[in-house]
Amino acid sequence: MSRKKKHHHEEHVDESWLIPYADLLTLLLALFIVLFASSSIDVQKFQQLARSLNSAMSGGTGLMEYPSPLPEERPESLNQEDVNNDPNENPEFDKKERSELAELQKKINTYIDKRRLADKLQTTLTEDGLLITILNDVFFDSGAAAVRLSDQTLARDISELLVSEPPRNVVISGHTDNVPISNAQFDSNWHLSVMRAVNFMKLLLENEKLDARRFSAKGFGEYQPVDTNDTAKGRANNRRVEVLILPNEFNE
Repeated sequence: MSRKKKHHHEEHVDESWLIPYADLLTLLLALFIVLFASSSIDVQKFQQLARSLNSAMSGGTGLMEYPSPLPEERPESLNQEDVNNDPNENPEFDKKERSELAELQKKINTYIDKRRLADKLQTTLTEDGLLITILNDVFFDSGAAAVRLSDQTLARDISELLVSEPPRNVVISGHTDNVPISNAQFDSNWHLSVMRAVNFMKLLLENEKLDARRFSAKGFGEYQPVDTNDTAKGRANNRRVEVLILPNEFNE
């Protein structure tokens, strides 16, 4: 009788190590998965590994039984450097759109040259679209957000330059220098820049050939300077309104 009890006790002792051993394996597997997932891997390879591990761990709740948050049909690499270096992945808009915006830039530059406005208007073809920069408070008195009557003709001319077919999305943004605003109408440079962008946009949209649904306004205050604020010239360059004409692929 005692011999059977002893044998039963030994079997219980022999099996007790399975629980902590299984826990240790689970922790090691979880660590491996985290390290593997945090490295630059291919999504399809990761999903194949998950399916293999689930099959191997049948009989219990698998760590990999939940679906991947990334769709299986996307085989792209998770490595951002690989994405940036992929010749088929261009973060800028396509050549057709760039060509069309370049033609529009030529049209606007011709207008600038004819009117001798190079000290007031500049154009730049950026990776985001065609940017028209209106320099040095061309439309506004110091500390004011209303477009001066004497400059409203120029604003209306610019509105004509924005007419296109198909219509494009346009973003108006206001910018200031870092000199604190000191009047009762505006409590910050940010407030002033927003209202300048809105008032200029409203004047543009008096042109019935423009679709108001395509326009938006932003204000950045002094927080996106293009020059130093330590000199009068630099502060003048920072006081500006920008008109960004987006490529058609962003117009959906």
